[in-house]
Amino acid sequence: MSSLLLDRADLEVRTEGQTLVLYENGQRRGHVPLALVDRCIIQGQSTKLDSGVLLKLADVGATTVLMSPRQPRRVALVLGPQHNEASVRIAQAQRVMDGVACVQWAAPLVKAKLRRQLHNLRHWQAHRPDARKPVSDAIDTVQAIAYDLRQTSFPNDLPLAEAQRLMDRLRGQEGAAARAYFGGLAAVCPPSLNFTGRNRRPPRDPVNVCLSLGYTLLHTQAVAACQMAGLDPLLGFYHRPAFGRESLASDLIEPLRPVVDLWAWELIRSRTLREDHFSLDKGACLLGKAGRAVFYASWERDSHPQRRWLRQHTRLLARQLREQGLPWLAPADEEDDAS
Repeated sequence: MSSLLLDRADLEVRTEGQTLVLYENGQRRGHVPLALVDRCIIQGQSTKLDSGVLLKLADVGATTVLMSPRQPRRVALVLGPQHNEASVRIAQAQRVMDGVACVQWAAPLVKAKLRRQLHNLRHWQAHRPDARKPVSDAIDTVQAIAYDLRQTSFPNDLPLAEAQRLMDRLRGQEGAAARAYFGGLAAVCPPSLNFTGRNRRPPRDPVNVCLSLGYTLLHTQAVAACQMAGLDPLLGFYHRPAFGRESLASDLIEPLRPVVDLWAWELIRSRTLREDHFSLDKGACLLGKAGRAVFYASWERDSHPQRRWLRQHTRLLARQLREQGLPWLAPADEEDDAS
């Protein structure tokens, strides 16, 4: 087991040694060794646990995610012990203020995202020849933007004003590609799902529910990967730091969003998720309990490559930053005044 989903009414979680014990309505229902848990996702609003459970999960390095009981969004996140590599965070903070370094970081992320969007569009075109025209139009738009990006250089000696201009242009190109891309996705989704493009907070159709929940889980995994590598998830280079936003995690998942899009489309196309798994409430589309069980089980089965990619790229970034930050650390033999 890697992920433990707690999504039942009147569920209580206790610890016995290195084991989580699950009780429902006072009756013992099962147990899970803590060593098998990498992530604990708490969805049900009636789940009961105490700080000792969270402490045990954090102590073994498991990530605990508290999800909204109704919406596909994260309410809180409990991570394990902080990484002690101060040099990485010093260099990361310096790089955030380097406009040239930021645009050089951002450009490959956007290029990779566009490549995957084109892959998806061609996949959908092959599987839905009846939607050839709108999907072909989307391919033409994204392809033109991708070509333009390939022709743009991002040298180390860029003037700061030019770097900012290129960053603004990059964001505009990514947005234009996304509009065309989601138009192509809309053309291959069943009309009964009422998907006409991206919407959120709250999502108003089943496709957007799946996209929002998938992006949320992916973002949470990126935050955890940053933490493990010693990076500060708040300090991003493409997504500028903002209050309450884990901008580096947002940077990292950009190339992976199309992977979630294709995965969600396959869930719906194969009817692994069906219309009866969803309901509407005051304009918001909700994924029911049965649908959540299907969604999370599929995510656990299929998301290993994304987790591996995030681990590899956060470790690589941390390794690059460590050398830059080491000169700023105190000498190893300097006394700690707090001791």
